[in-house]
Amino acid sequence: MTTLTTRAADPTTAVLNRAARHSGVRCAALCLVGAASAGAALLLPATLGRTIDLLLAHAPAGRWVLYCAALVLLAALLDACETVLTGTVDARTTAWLRRRLTGHVLATGPRAVDRFGPGDLVARLVGNASQAGTAPAARAALLAAFAGPVGGVVALGLIDPWLAAVFLTGAPVLALLLRAFTRDTTRCVADYQRVQGRIAGALAEAIAGHRTIEAAGTAHKDAARILRPLPDLSRAGHRMWRVQGRAAAQAMTVAPLLQLAVVAVAGLFLARHRLSVGEVLAASRYAVLATGVGLMVGQFASLARARAAAGRLGEVLTEPATVHGDRRLPPGPGQLELRSVTARRGDRTVLDGVDLVVPGGTTLAVVGRSGTGKSLLAAIAGRLADPDAGEVLLDGVPLRELSRHDLRRSIGYAFERPALLGTTIEDAIALGPGPLSPATVREATRLACADDFVRRLPNGWATPCAEAPRSGGESQRLGLARAFAHDGRLLILDDALSSLDTVTEARITATLLTHATHTTRLLIAHRAATAARADAVAWLEDGRVRAVGTHAELWGVEGYRAVFGDGAGRGEAAGWGGLGGPA
Repeated sequence: MTTLTTRAADPTTAVLNRAARHSGVRCAALCLVGAASAGAALLLPATLGRTIDLLLAHAPAGRWVLYCAALVLLAALLDACETVLTGTVDARTTAWLRRRLTGHVLATGPRAVDRFGPGDLVARLVGNASQAGTAPAARAALLAAFAGPVGGVVALGLIDPWLAAVFLTGAPVLALLLRAFTRDTTRCVADYQRVQGRIAGALAEAIAGHRTIEAAGTAHKDAARILRPLPDLSRAGHRMWRVQGRAAAQAMTVAPLLQLAVVAVAGLFLARHRLSVGEVLAASRYAVLATGVGLMVGQFASLARARAAAGRLGEVLTEPATVHGDRRLPPGPGQLELRSVTARRGDRTVLDGVDLVVPGGTTLAVVGRSGTGKSLLAAIAGRLADPDAGEVLLDGVPLRELSRHDLRRSIGYAFERPALLGTTIEDAIALGPGPLSPATVREATRLACADDFVRRLPNGWATPCAEAPRSGGESQRLGLARAFAHDGRLLILDDALSSLDTVTEARITATLLTHATHTTRLLIAHRAATAARADAVAWLEDGRVRAVGTHAELWGVEGYRAVFGDGAGRGEAAGWGGLGGPA
């Protein structure tokens, strides 16, 4: 997948340049249309001046009146074309940025969510991508807009060099004002967008935990927490308005003075018969066009907002994506091996030199207290995340060297809170690296003990996911069905049985141990019953593997028993686990 990742020192510029290249043809057309529009605007004052001189001299002026009418009509048509092209470029560039950002986030995996948070990522994908998408058109329009001021100065010089000289004495002041305005606006906009991201992140977190908030009766406190950055947002917004207002006021003060100076000198030349009435009129219009560089505050503000938004996209796009190799898996039973795996999150070492071997065809349960790194180990075992040190091998091949297709075809996952992606229930179960037949989907649903409640849905497997009410346990069973549907060498269950009742868990655990299509199983377990049915148990403590053995062997260690709390019964300890017999 092509991403926007670049080695450029400035990711903001890199994003803007790539976006401009994507819409290069339309931007060039927009620039040409803008330049043509500026050309028509520059020709009109001279044509009007010539027409007035002819009329004052009582000479035939019909042809020049038609020229004026044609230029006005042409300017209107070009303005309409410019509006349509700008909207088209903005829409296409925004869509392209969103596709690239989405693809890069998916290619990066959990690291992007860990670093930025889901709410902030959504804010960047929706709001910032839309703002950054206006940059190519704004750049093209700004280049064309400069044709007006430059052409105005040149036209003043053609009428009389002294008129251009008078104007140029104040032009550096305008340029300095615009430079300061652009710098200050970029900083203010970046602060504003950063605070917006904080609010979006807190809101997404609250929406995900809305049931907990409702049960705790803390809606007002959480609303206050979400809105706590509002004063910062207000201050940043007020700073933007103050900067823009100050720049507009300064530009509007300097620009009329320059225009008055040009008109005054032109009037003096008229009195000395050095200029005609028409030339004075043209000079006054060209002075207005020449001071347009000081009146483009709004355009510079838009470009500053787009640049700040592109900077926020660049932060995401510089996060390195997962790089896959091109090796294929040789025939093998699915042996999983972790060698000296170390993983850090921030300043904390979550996994510290983990060595673990899961022989092909066996089931290993990983247990440990909360925060010991079980879910991170499960993510690393299937390369949803990469370790900071060490390596993971499947049948002797490092996961980093496997092609993406072989990696995802060979390793299946089921999660505690599965995301059911797809239009219908059947689509959600069939989601994977390859197409599945309806018969395969239904068999996987049966193995996951989900077929009964799926049949009760209004349209069965064809029921849209959004219209399928389901409990947490039913969602987990659909996630398990998806894992069962895609045959692979390794199946990783990250606490994927936690919301099931005891009977359903017993049936699915029995399926896990007898279902021949998944040869090796790695289970993140929180219940003693699940650990008891596994071939072996790896006990994690403080990021290290403290011991590996059967559940019955480890049960004699007090620290191991404490992992399951006081609720672990003697039947579970002995390996019965409610499954009808000892392990």
